[in-house]
Amino acid sequence: MDTGSTAQATAWRRQLDAASRRFRDHAGARAEVDRLRAHRHTAVVDAADQMAARAERLLAHGEVPARTVVELGRQAPVDCAHALERIIDDTNELQAVNFLTRGVRAADTVARLSRIRHGRELPLGTGVLVSPQLLLTNNHVLPSAEEAASVVVDFRAEAGVDNHPITPVRLRPAPDDFFVTSERLDYTLVRVAPGPDGVAPGTVFGWNPLIAEQGKIVIGEAMNIVGHPMGRLKEISIRDNRLDLQLDDFLHYSSDTEPGSSGSPVFNDQWELVALHHAGVPAKDSDGHTLRCDGARWQPGDGEDAVRWVANEGVRVSALLTDLRGRDYSSAERALLDELGPAAALSAGAGSVRIPVDSAPGKSARATGRGVRGRTGAFGGRRTLVFLHGRGQQGRDPAELRRTWTAGLNKGLTLAGLSPVDPADVCFPFYGDRLLAGMARERGAESVLYEDVVAEAARRIGMPETGIGTGDLATAESIGGAGVAVLSRVRDGLSWIAAHSALDALLIRAIFGDVAAYLDNESTRQRVLDAVLADLPAHGELLLISHSLGTVVALDLLTVLPPEVRVSLLATAGSPLGLDTVQQRLLTGGANRPERVGTWVNTWYGGDPITIGCPLHRAWGPDLDDLPVENPSERAHDIDEYLAHPAVAAAIGGHLFR
Repeated sequence: MDTGSTAQATAWRRQLDAASRRFRDHAGARAEVDRLRAHRHTAVVDAADQMAARAERLLAHGEVPARTVVELGRQAPVDCAHALERIIDDTNELQAVNFLTRGVRAADTVARLSRIRHGRELPLGTGVLVSPQLLLTNNHVLPSAEEAASVVVDFRAEAGVDNHPITPVRLRPAPDDFFVTSERLDYTLVRVAPGPDGVAPGTVFGWNPLIAEQGKIVIGEAMNIVGHPMGRLKEISIRDNRLDLQLDDFLHYSSDTEPGSSGSPVFNDQWELVALHHAGVPAKDSDGHTLRCDGARWQPGDGEDAVRWVANEGVRVSALLTDLRGRDYSSAERALLDELGPAAALSAGAGSVRIPVDSAPGKSARATGRGVRGRTGAFGGRRTLVFLHGRGQQGRDPAELRRTWTAGLNKGLTLAGLSPVDPADVCFPFYGDRLLAGMARERGAESVLYEDVVAEAARRIGMPETGIGTGDLATAESIGGAGVAVLSRVRDGLSWIAAHSALDALLIRAIFGDVAAYLDNESTRQRVLDAVLADLPAHGELLLISHSLGTVVALDLLTVLPPEVRVSLLATAGSPLGLDTVQQRLLTGGANRPERVGTWVNTWYGGDPITIGCPLHRAWGPDLDDLPVENPSERAHDIDEYLAHPAVAAAIGGHLFR
């Protein structure tokens, strides 16, 4: 920080005094933490709800070591205190090799802030991108829009692999477009203007989502800090930092962070942003005077490095988001704020969220079709992992759905001994609302195609032709006409399928009904395909993972993708593509495998009635890998169950990490 500025030095000292008071006032809480650690023989302790939320988040994101998952499955339920501590402890100690890769990516979002004054550049602190255009730092670093206008923002002010300094990329803040600050929470959020090429900085350097959800860290876990201490080239402090106490708005932690790291992001071991570093906690004497390292009273002229620091304090991300949520904004400011994404939980509704999007270098961002794209440079920038959902997702949050899919895949990857995937790296097109809009017609009468799908499914599962004879149909027609006869045949078919599978008739009816509605209505089909195409890259390699109705959409999609797109892997799960009635209505004109597909993996469960007709290689040819699995009967058709199987996840991971 530039302590040469009297106003900023005064603001900095106010923050130190406030941090010191909080540290003093919570001495009892720290003592209780020490007692619990000694009693439980573990560094990881916290309130029960915090521990449960943390363990659930780690499990959901596939971050728990595979051996821990296996051993706990044999020994204890995951909701007991011992199991929670074991999950968090093991995850805290054992890191996958991609810990380093994730760290490099997170560090690229961090910038050095300097003020230009009389031809000199004076270091102020650090900032971090939290959206494609918004940068987060401290209030005492940028206390006003006027101050921000005189600042330069240097990205990649760091040493390269040869230990020689890299030429930084210099940008400028645009406080007239967006500037929000809080002295109490010591944060500032400001827009960073694009460079000469017009590209938003987050498109080049990436950004770290602000996550409102609890469970990002608990007491005793390691923390990682990236910044520019005293204006030096970028440095990182990892693993030796531990969370000591959680307050309502602040975190206290021990670390080797140096003075001048104001505005540095504080990450957990999964490189999720948990706090904004803003102050050290200085040692005080009985009269409240700050002490030097030699025990004497500190004087302003002594400099920051002479202070005896006893802890560090950061502002919790949840506190920042709560403060942001309570403010009023113009429509232009709201549009920029919405780019924080759904994880920040700031938007009034899912329909109003402007999702952060990737763009190729040199191109400006464009709106998506309502889905979410993966981060720029994910998987080395070589390929795009795409999840294509099935029916019944209307009104859902695509980012939440993406986390669910990723959690299932990460469980399988972990059990297969492979690295987990960050949900933010996955492209998740969303067509649920388009599908519903296209089907907003009266559903009283069943379509002929739907009747044929149900009849074929029932026949394939073993329903005899005599199950509904012509006499029965004639009787039904005499009572209520041909429509009643069709309904009777459909209901009997559904009942037969349900009786011979793990799903109930209502769910089977809904899935087959939506498959038929998609295939039978060209305008609905086009709306769905348009929504998906809007979120996909126009070139490069895709890994396309699809489920249920999404597998049908995927086969159609393969015929309309730009020729510059190569699909190296198609994975279908819980698919009805084995039914002749479905195949005949595809854009492929039958069971004709698209040439652009490299490897095709199909996974299915015999208790999932939607997969009647599997294995698929009988219809689609031998150049297809069928992977039968066993799902829980009550979750026979769920995508996260399919993806959690090690064999399925390994087939995907083998292409993803090659």
